[in-house]
Amino acid sequence: MQIIISNGSKEPIYEQITSQIKSLILTGDLQEGEAIPSMRKLAKDLQISVITTKRAYEELEKAGFIYSIVGKGSFVAEQNLEVIREKKLKVIEEQLSAVITNGREMGLSLDELQQLMKILYEE
Repeated sequence: MQIIISNGSKEPIYEQITSQIKSLILTGDLQEGEAIPSMRKLAKDLQISVITTKRAYEELEKAGFIYSIVGKGSFVAEQNLEVIREKKLKVIEEQLSAVITNGREMGLSLDELQQLMKILYEE
């Protein structure tokens, strides 16, 4: 499992971890029942505080993406197909919101964004 932390991001580190693990689960890169690194190991690998990884794992557990077993670790939770679809839609909505924000900052019109999206979608 590869997590990339950006110190230049406005997003807090725990949210970067959370969103990347969610994405790995939703794309199927992390399978149901698969173990994820311990909080300590992930913190060591990313050279961050265990408190940060603990918060990320707590958020993932609250959202139903992972579950933890004391003394055994954390694992990818079983996902209902409808729930997965809803979660994927939420990820898409978040990404599109970021695209819209960037487009507005650049002064792109809705038509220009739609044309760009159509071109990329058809590739």
